[in-house]
Amino acid sequence: MVRLVTERLRLSPIDQADMADLIQLWADPVFTRFITGRALNQEEVWLRCLRDMGQWQAMGYGNWAIRAKDSGEFMGTVGVLDYRRAIEPPMNDPELGWGLMPRFNGQGFAFEAISTALDWVDRNLGAPRTLCMISPPNQASIRLANKLGYRPFTMTSYKDNDVVLYQRPRP
Repeated sequence: MVRLVTERLRLSPIDQADMADLIQLWADPVFTRFITGRALNQEEVWLRCLRDMGQWQAMGYGNWAIRAKDSGEFMGTVGVLDYRRAIEPPMNDPELGWGLMPRFNGQGFAFEAISTALDWVDRNLGAPRTLCMISPPNQASIRLANKLGYRPFTMTSYKDNDVVLYQRPRP
């Protein structure tokens, strides 16, 4: 499985050893407000963890745990996703998803992690574009997506919530 290292971060595929950190992440209402709209319980986090581990096995890519390179502290996740979402238009290209523990926001960690993941996608998957899905009130993620080269291409609905789909062509 793919491990990535940056100046400040280590990205490693999600596995069951990350469960305690993932439970803490998904219990945080600031983190979940634009994703699920509510905190997740341990069972729901376990099912997400299993999905992420399975995607690595099936697709050769998936969600990485983001950890501080110097301390190993868990900071959040970034991933190249194929969730086969029930959405129109279909998301047939790799999807990028990310989220940090709120205390790490605003320090450039998400940009560093996503840029590294995108570089890996561009070198290894050969996809003509990548996509991301963002809730319109999530202005921080919209600014970050724009900085990474994503541009909106349609507004749609996912699980009864308005979302905007963004695309980034492969350089």
